Amino acid sequence: MEFAWLEKCWARPFYLAFVFFLTLGLLQAIKFYVRRQQLLRDLRAFPGPAPHWFSGNQKLLLGGNVEELAEVVKKYPCAFPIWLGPFQAFFFICDPDYARTFLNRTDPKSKYIYKFLIPLIGEGLLNLNGPTWFQHRRIITPVFNFNILKSYVNVMTQSVNVMLGKWEKLCGTQDTLVEVYGDICLMTLDTLMKCTFSKETNCQINSSHDVYVNGISEGSKLVFKRLYTFFLHHDMIFKLTPAYRRLQKIATALHQYTVMGDYYSTTELVIQGRRKSLKDKKEQGNTEKRKYQDFLDTILSAQAENGNSFSDTDVHSEVNTFMVAGQDTIGGSIAWVLYHLAQNPEHQERCREEIRGILGDGSSITWEQLGEMSYTTMCIKESLRLTPTVIGFSRELSKPITFSDGRSLPAGMTVVLSIWGLHRNPAVWENPKVFDPSRFSQENYSKRHSHSFLPFSAGPRNCIGQHFAMTELKVALALILLHFKVAPDPTRPPVPSFQILLKPKNGIYLYLKKIS
Repeated sequence: MEFAWLEKCWARPFYLAFVFFLTLGLLQAIKFYVRRQQLLRDLRAFPGPAPHWFSGNQKLLLGGNVEELAEVVKKYPCAFPIWLGPFQAFFFICDPDYARTFLNRTDPKSKYIYKFLIPLIGEGLLNLNGPTWFQHRRIITPVFNFNILKSYVNVMTQSVNVMLGKWEKLCGTQDTLVEVYGDICLMTLDTLMKCTFSKETNCQINSSHDVYVNGISEGSKLVFKRLYTFFLHHDMIFKLTPAYRRLQKIATALHQYTVMGDYYSTTELVIQGRRKSLKDKKEQGNTEKRKYQDFLDTILSAQAENGNSFSDTDVHSEVNTFMVAGQDTIGGSIAWVLYHLAQNPEHQERCREEIRGILGDGSSITWEQLGEMSYTTMCIKESLRLTPTVIGFSRELSKPITFSDGRSLPAGMTVVLSIWGLHRNPAVWENPKVFDPSRFSQENYSKRHSHSFLPFSAGPRNCIGQHFAMTELKVALALILLHFKVAPDPTRPPVPSFQILLKPKNGIYLYLKKIS
């Protein structure tokens, strides 16, 4: 009798706990069911690719089949939902009218991708919102002043010449197969280190610096996988995975270390050392200036003017953002345009003739000469249309939106402007898979929709570094084409892969032939 009473007393709390957790589970299931039904109603006017009942359309993006996504864009040319599981969907835009309506608003950035990028780059311009974003944008804008960009032309030329020297030693007088993507990414890292910190890094020669480039690449893969795997959106679940621990290691390396010479020095030490140097020069009345003002100079000057409103953490985040965001995007863009010109030798030769007529032997390049490269610029833009390294960006609707055809979405929806989908949309571009630089002739392009070509986005939140990127693209392409002819390797065509950026899955292999 006494034993039964004790058993009953002990059992009661377990029963209560079981009922409590069962109730929580049922409430959560009801919440998910209501959310799914709401999404189905909200997206009813927008048909899209059929989702799997559990994984949604994750395979479409995580599978990396670019052509499969191209077929989806062809079938649904305005917009379509992508389901990330049973209870979450992103709304993809691929139409210029939709894009214009979307970009004319000031919706905050999506809580997903930009939040997931914070471990890699901190809270900088790329993932800030509201008044803080506006303040950072105002402070950083002088970095990309045309007078500063002019001074960077020589810096970019030096870095490209180092890469060309490597290729000349490798190639000799024979056609030589070279994986150019890796070398180009190291070259852009070299340029960014000089433009950010005024540091000679030797990173193109010292292979130990590949760690930085590979870290950015692997980190972007992990973030992309998390973005399109719905259950990894939850921090608690993600922290239990090996991917979280690997991302933490990569983030620590990118945040704490910057390649300098033959050793590693923490970014924080570089910032503190530069601040002390500027202070000492000011106290001593030393007005001597370097040949160019780097990114860190401008940021620290802005911090001195803005006091506590722009902290050391802000400085660190913006430096990381400039380095991480700039290195991969520009490097990929240069590699892709080189590949497209290798596939189209008639356009390659026309660019080369234009560049020779402007630069001669290329012993020096000026800012003004870059502006004369009209046909080369057309080829660069056509490459950015075919293979935009930035494949899209997302916002979370702060209020309902109604598009030009009358269809609407409610507040709270995550909307993705698919730059890749817009540029490859057959309803916008005739024969979108064909490399045709004439699309960007003044006569033809003036007839196009203002939002049909958006490699750097548009409106007040357009890419702040677009002129820096275009400058480096022109410098690199001009010098490469003056020194080498490039041809594709038909046995190793590059495979575009969706990560955070559009990257060649196994690199880009080209035959290089030195021009004597």
